[in-house]
Amino acid sequence: MRGAGPSRAGTPPDLLEEPVTYGGFSAPRKPHARPAEAEPITAGSATWQLGNGPSRFAASENRSWRVLVLGPCGATVADTKRLVAGELPDDIAWRWPGSYTVVEEMQDTVVVHADPAAACPVYFAAYGGAWAWCTSARALAALIGADVDVQRLACSVFLPSVPALAGTRTFFNGVQQVPPGSRIVLPADGGPPRSTTVWRPDPDPTASPSQRLRSALTSAVTLRAARDPGLSCDLSGGLDSTSLAVLAAHALLPPRRLNAVTIHPQGNTGGADMHYAHLTAETYSERIDHRLLPMTADHLPYTRITTVPATDEPAPSTLTQARLTGQLRWLRTDLDTRTHLTGDGGDSVLFQPPLHLADLLRHGHWQRATGEAFGWARLRRTQVFPLLRDAARAARTGRHQALADLIPAVGAPDRNDHGCVRWFPLLPFPAWAEPQARHLLTQAARQAAATPDPLPGLDAAVRTVVDEIREVARTAAADAELAAACGIDLHNPFLDPAVMDAVLRAPLSQRPPVHAYKPLLRGAMAGLLPPAVAARTTKGSFDADHYAGLRANLPDLRALADGHLAGLGLVDPPALERALREAAAGIPAPLATLEQALAAEAWLIAHHRDPAPVWTTEPNRSIHD
Repeated sequence: MRGAGPSRAGTPPDLLEEPVTYGGFSAPRKPHARPAEAEPITAGSATWQLGNGPSRFAASENRSWRVLVLGPCGATVADTKRLVAGELPDDIAWRWPGSYTVVEEMQDTVVVHADPAAACPVYFAAYGGAWAWCTSARALAALIGADVDVQRLACSVFLPSVPALAGTRTFFNGVQQVPPGSRIVLPADGGPPRSTTVWRPDPDPTASPSQRLRSALTSAVTLRAARDPGLSCDLSGGLDSTSLAVLAAHALLPPRRLNAVTIHPQGNTGGADMHYAHLTAETYSERIDHRLLPMTADHLPYTRITTVPATDEPAPSTLTQARLTGQLRWLRTDLDTRTHLTGDGGDSVLFQPPLHLADLLRHGHWQRATGEAFGWARLRRTQVFPLLRDAARAARTGRHQALADLIPAVGAPDRNDHGCVRWFPLLPFPAWAEPQARHLLTQAARQAAATPDPLPGLDAAVRTVVDEIREVARTAAADAELAAACGIDLHNPFLDPAVMDAVLRAPLSQRPPVHAYKPLLRGAMAGLLPPAVAARTTKGSFDADHYAGLRANLPDLRALADGHLAGLGLVDPPALERALREAAAGIPAPLATLEQALAAEAWLIAHHRDPAPVWTTEPNRSIHD
């Protein structure tokens, strides 16, 4: 008989105190370490789990081969049992809704199937003559005693818009990320890993992109609602969160109602976003309980940013952590929420980059390219001919050449490609950066240009969006770590690999215009959104809050200028402090790089302050036995 382990997927998660972590070793039959409090998935397995997350396994008749499904996944128990009936299909890491990892354990090797979106990132490192793998890079760093990777840190601060420069590097030396969408073999004897790309978003003309998106997004939300019917959801009034809220409200069986949360400045319940949120709640008044959460000056951006817990990398919500943690703690204490959905990731998945114009020209769609260029120029209030000139140049440039062209450009102080048609748009190199930072970026650009593309031949816009989604999805895992510290299991259904796959397989003829506002999502949600919400072409901005927060927290922020980044030789403290004062005074300057530096400094403080994960070799009972 084949064995199938029970699943926790049908029960709501307990109160979280730390992120759910999975890991294991490539030598299942050898003694191996695991984090303290972690439990083996099943007896005799080298795969362990820390925290209360969903997991299941199936084993061959002689138990010499196990297949483990780790993380929220729509596979049934019967699906899991069938996995050991033959060779695993290539699409095993994205064929079901959810964000999960599939692992095969054999006598002489372990195989990890990584999801194509990097929504459940997996990391690996050499240890004890074999390979250790884990969903936490920081945990692996503690195991092997790794320091912070300064080059990777420099890329995150000064060139976050070019994730290709990082490759598979993590923020820790010696810890690598399993390439998303790949199948990697980790030999038990510590031999070289063998990675094979198994996901590729080739066009699929057999189905409507809107129908594919509706099916994938509905399944993603339904999976979470089935696991925890008491879940809540953001309802900001924008298309992304509104779509998820409506789908979640429909997924809950009466008398269950969705707690849909709209945050707003204290004393101000007006504004377009609030209007559209109210409109949606009123349309579904029998399914949605609309919860309003006022935010005060204590929740401004930049407030108490150094209080964030240690995570695998700087979390995107570091600068707005006061607002995020305020919301999450309110959800946990006032609404008894354990699972919360956000629309984060929707902008990346549904975004059509300007590089789409180059694809149109390369495929000979001159008239459509010209029409879309005029639409983009009107939207951005810029001239159309420079756009077409840039698009024509990009159409003649491959990704490899574009990376090579970055080598002399990454440290240019006057380079600003905002609004241009480029493979890799750059922002100006800040005056407060040290020459060491420029050297590390140049080094990273050389390495990226010399690395073969695992997805050759894709249209430029599709290839760019793949990088963008993977960057957003991987960093969203760090936000989930912040949420777990508040007792909340945070989910971003737009970043599910099945959703990503549904969107990126649209043929060029069915891809939306570069200047259109999320027509694919509007089509997918046809008949579900209130007409006024579906017709939105803008969303609210928090820029004013950011400047107010910068001014309110300037003394604390100035103290960060001479910190870990300065000690690593990346920033000049007096120049960085001057840039902070000028930004707080309202002097126009790009905030993106400045904010990345502050988030990185806060992350370094947390990493050096919080204890590293402790590993042990003490035996422990398994989860499923």
